[in-house]
Amino acid sequence: QVQLVESGGGLVQAGGSLRLSCAASGSIFSLNDMGWYRQAPGKQRELVARITTGGSTNYVDSAKGRFTISRDNAKNTMYLQMNSLKPEDTAVYYCNADTTLSSRARALYWGQGTQVTVSS
Repeated sequence: QVQLVESGGGLVQAGGSLRLSCAASGSIFSLNDMGWYRQAPGKQRELVARITTGGSTNYVDSAKGRFTISRDNAKNTMYLQMNSLKPEDTAVYYCNADTTLSSRARALYWGQGTQVTVSS
């Protein structure tokens, strides 16, 4: 019913930047809180940043000052601007969205993930 598609991942050198996008489509009435998570090989998935409908944000400590989460509610799209990337940022990045459907039911959806690789 709802699809989340991430894009913008890739290979970048340490110190570089990437901008991830998460586009939502389908039977959406509204997107509520949205978030970016990441999972490195052999590690658990962790929260990177979250943003509310009103634009309030929170970040994992390792992302503070380097990453910026934002959203365009008109486009049903969320972004993650990542600057000063480090090798330890290497992971698959996933977006999720707490979604109110056209039916007014509510569900949490995940994207398929996008690989971010930071070389030293």
